Amino acid sequence: MIRRLFYLSLGALITLWVMRRLQALHPNHVARRTADNAAGMLRQVRDFTSEALGEAAERESELRARFGLDDAG
Repeated sequence: MIRRLFYLSLGALITLWVMRRLQALHPNHVARRTADNAAGMLRQVRDFTSEALGEAAERESELRARFGLDDAG
């Protein structure tokens, strides 16, 4: 009796796990995850670009000050 209950509950758990995995493969879910990942990657690229441009401008101003190139004329 206990063995049957064990295998019944094991089968129920495996069924639930498989159903959740299959639902995750639904095209709507895949498309949403892909869009979210792309948006996150775009945000990371924008942050990196902003940081890199800020660092480059800072370094350029340091070099201009060091070599006396601050004057436009």
